[in-house]
Amino acid sequence: MIIRKVTVRNRAGLHTRPAAALVKLASRFRSDFFIEKDGMEINAKSIISVMTLAAPKGTKLKIKLDGEDENEAVEAIAKLFEDGFGEP
Repeated sequence: MIIRKVTVRNRAGLHTRPAAALVKLASRFRSDFFIEKDGMEINAKSIISVMTLAAPKGTKLKIKLDGEDENEAVEAIAKLFEDGFGEP
């Protein structure tokens, strides 16, 4: 299992479009993917679960990946957060 801390960097936070991009990227990997915020952990391959996080800009999250391609997955997902989901 890999755990990494990430920060929501895009101005509008983890709204519908970034949440969809995150789930789409995560679903390309076989590893289980969870996000933890304020002690609550969600299945991050579910768009509904990701939307319940209510994560505005600056929110710090823990991403957890577990599986055969966890190393590749964590790098791709962390980069998506670092790049602000391609938003200004």
